[in-house]
Amino acid sequence: MDPFKIYYDFLISENNKYNLTSITDEEEVYYKHFQDSLKTSLALDFTKVQTLCDIGSGAGFPGIPLKITYPHLQLTIIEPTQKRCRFLEQLVLKLSLNGVIIRNERAEDIKDLREKFDVVCARAVASLPVLLELCIPYVKVGGYFIALKGSNYQEEVNNSKNALEVLKSEIEDIIVYELDKGYGTHSLIKIKKNFPTNKIYPRRFSLIKKQSL
Repeated sequence: MDPFKIYYDFLISENNKYNLTSITDEEEVYYKHFQDSLKTSLALDFTKVQTLCDIGSGAGFPGIPLKITYPHLQLTIIEPTQKRCRFLEQLVLKLSLNGVIIRNERAEDIKDLREKFDVVCARAVASLPVLLELCIPYVKVGGYFIALKGSNYQEEVNNSKNALEVLKSEIEDIIVYELDKGYGTHSLIKIKKNFPTNKIYPRRFSLIKKQSL
C-alpha cells in the first residue's frame, strides 16, 4: 500500500484525538502537507544527506514525507507536544520506518545534539530570527538549515541580519515555488552554517521570544 495513503488515513483517524491539522480534505493534505514537505528537496540533493533533524514537526512535516522518499535518511524529530509525539511514534510503526528518533523536548533544552546534523529544517514554527536561534546550533559546520515559509518571507529575512551574523551563518539561496493545482506560493530559505555556534545559544525560549537576535 502507498505509504502516503497510510499516512493520510492515519492522520485523519487520529486528528480529533491529537489536534494535528486543520486541513483534512485528501487532495489538500497531499498538496499542502505532503507535496510542500517534499519541495524541501529543491534546496538540497537529499540523496547526499545522511542526518536530518525536523524541529517542531507537529504531525511529521516535513520530516516524515522526506524519510518516506529518502529511506536512507537518519531522521530525528524534536517535538515539544507529548500527544503529537505519541502520534508520530505510532505513525513510524505503521509505516515501518527505520532510523527515526523522536524526542519529546523543546529544542532550546537539548544539549546532546549540538552540531550533529547535516540538515535541520522547520516548517511553520516561528519567525525566522527565532528559528535561527533554535535551529542553527544543531547544524554541523558546513551544513544547512532550511526554513519552510510562505510567500511573504522578505520581512523575516530583513529582520534576520543580526541573528545570521551572531550565529555565523548566511542565506545561500531563497527558492520560491508553486504548489500544484493552485494551492499556493511557498518558499525555502536555505541557510549555511559557517562556524561553530557559541554555547550560549539557544537561550531560554522566554528570552528568545522577548528579544530575538
